[in-house]
Amino acid sequence: MSISTSRRTLLKAGLGAGALLAGNAGFSAAHAEEIRMRMFWWGGQERSRRTLEAGSKYHDRHPDITMVGESSSADYWQKLVTMMAGRNIPDVFQLEPNTLADFSKRGACTQLDSYIPKTLKIAEFGDNLNLCKVNGKIWGVGLGLNSFALVIDETIYERAGVPIPTMTTTWDEYAEGAIAITKAVNKPNFWGAPNGARYHNGLNVWLEQRGKGLYTEDGQLGFTADDAAEWFNYWDKLAKAGGCVSADVQAGDHLDIDSSPLGQGKAASGLQYSNQLIGYQVQTKNKLSLSLYPQTKGSVRSGHFYRPALIWSIAANSKYKEQAAEFISYFVTDPEAGAILGVERGVPMLPAIRKQIFPTLNPTEQATVDYVNNIASKVVKIPPVAPKGASEFDRNVMRPVADELAFGKLTSTQAGKEVVSRANAIL
Repeated sequence: MSISTSRRTLLKAGLGAGALLAGNAGFSAAHAEEIRMRMFWWGGQERSRRTLEAGSKYHDRHPDITMVGESSSADYWQKLVTMMAGRNIPDVFQLEPNTLADFSKRGACTQLDSYIPKTLKIAEFGDNLNLCKVNGKIWGVGLGLNSFALVIDETIYERAGVPIPTMTTTWDEYAEGAIAITKAVNKPNFWGAPNGARYHNGLNVWLEQRGKGLYTEDGQLGFTADDAAEWFNYWDKLAKAGGCVSADVQAGDHLDIDSSPLGQGKAASGLQYSNQLIGYQVQTKNKLSLSLYPQTKGSVRSGHFYRPALIWSIAANSKYKEQAAEFISYFVTDPEAGAILGVERGVPMLPAIRKQIFPTLNPTEQATVDYVNNIASKVVKIPPVAPKGASEFDRNVMRPVADELAFGKLTSTQAGKEVVSRANAIL
């Protein structure tokens, strides 16, 4: 993309791959900078808009540095793996808790301990620094704090006359409500719930509520084929009862806002993350809210835990590691960046930024902060770090197996066995 492309044009274009994160309208190739760094992230248009604006403000302070942004969606991980194989990973790239260990152990990330606190001024993150540690070393910087959250379209629930899920709603009650909404709305291609069978985050909560988890401390699977079969059976029964989306809609869900059933207006709820409320609310005039994932009856464990919503890591082969660290530090600690980014990538890790921006947040953004604060007494200890190979679990195991179940190619019992077999093959 030409350096002369204006920020306004990029905004109109939807901020896709190759969006320039530096300069204002009219910035031309004649003013080429000395340092040109690349950034890579996934997310919706709202995330890209905020990232672009923060990058532009950083460039105003550092005109010798150009940040070139590359955003992706469904094919993000495939592109990142290809870049890693070609030793061409962007200087700053986005990860999340389930992929940090995998990419750091594969040699893709720079260890960041030596940059703290001089360059990366994040010592005040306190214990939250541990959320981006693998084997005792820091390999990324958390961009915000979040947890799992059921995103609820309250407008649809109220119109359908179905009780809105609360912090104590059970999985059975959630299913009953979803079925009731599908019947009450009674229109093509609309259901009460997504098909969560393919969501590893949903399975994670389901297992945690039962005192288990996706992985063990030694990097093995933390659940059995019977555990997985129970999860798949729940969603298979809900699908057959008409409570969750059809197999073809499910297969088009790439686990991002734009392609999700909730984001496309095809479901009344979504098993998501708390920071995503902002992106979802931008897409609808209906009132959305957050609650815990459905709970297991009789369990005293919510299954939720705090996690870094998203993570910036620095490429191991970057030529500009110091400059990349300086940019990340601006991104997560500077009041100017904090005001721009808000809580779209999670509640700021730095208490001072959190306090500064709260009064300026709109009601939707404040709701994400309140949610994170309100579940403090319900969260469990963060599970063991995902092992090497775990980044493939979601896209190469959970999704394909869940889709085969939805299209009738597998039974719930077979799906449980397949997940365990395929997962063990990649871990």
